[in-house]
Amino acid sequence: MPVTAYPVLVVAGFRRYSAYRAATAAGALANTVFGAVKAAVLTGTVVAAGGSVAGYGVAQAATFAWLSQALLAPLAVFADDRLARRVRTGDIAVDLARPVDPQLAAWADDLGRAAFQLLPRGLPPLTVGALSTGLTLPGEPAGYLLGALSLVLGVSISFALRWAVGLTAFWLVDVRGVLLLYTVCATVLTGLAVPVAWFPPWLATLAAATPFPSLLQAPADVLTGVVTGTAALGMVAVQVAWLAGLVLLGRVLLAAGSRQLVVQGG
Repeated sequence: MPVTAYPVLVVAGFRRYSAYRAATAAGALANTVFGAVKAAVLTGTVVAAGGSVAGYGVAQAATFAWLSQALLAPLAVFADDRLARRVRTGDIAVDLARPVDPQLAAWADDLGRAAFQLLPRGLPPLTVGALSTGLTLPGEPAGYLLGALSLVLGVSISFALRWAVGLTAFWLVDVRGVLLLYTVCATVLTGLAVPVAWFPPWLATLAAATPFPSLLQAPADVLTGVVTGTAALGMVAVQVAWLAGLVLLGRVLLAAGSRQLVVQGG
């Protein structure tokens, strides 16, 4: 199938997720409430520390809190078992038989999902944050462009991680343990709870050895202006490297799993 099919799949993903309006509204409310709680905790920590923690002032800490909640749904920080269920039931055989690359097709669909959720799930927390604590955002267009690139890379890294987790169902009877481990790692190492820069040295080193900070922390740092210039470009370069490695891992896992796939009746 020609490359032009994949933009169509992006649009299809956008339209499919736009049908869940009640769930989207409920999620936006939850993200906003948790954003308020997180902003209070992080800014209180900065004030108690004397006004700055690892380069975060009060304004940066509040912005990080609101922005991380706004990006939680578009980035799909937590994994689910949808792909694993398709593997267990044998429905993955249908995906393999289609005239599109299964990984690229799923990636395109996920980009459409993220594009839809960016405004209805992301705008309410940011609006409340702007009205309550204020937001610290890039002062130049270049900052927004680099932030947008970092965000797309974050969405893609999230997809590649969730794709790899789902494919473990080729070898595991039950993937719930893997999903639980992934959720714990994503909650901590992405910077969702607190910024990675606030970690103790041993945990910061561990986080840096994983792709999780490139999922959420990197886009948040670029968009809040905590990291600028050459450092921001370096952070985006790290995202590109992790994405390339994870996409390759996904292709290897799919090829290996497909060779042992047995579907009843064919």
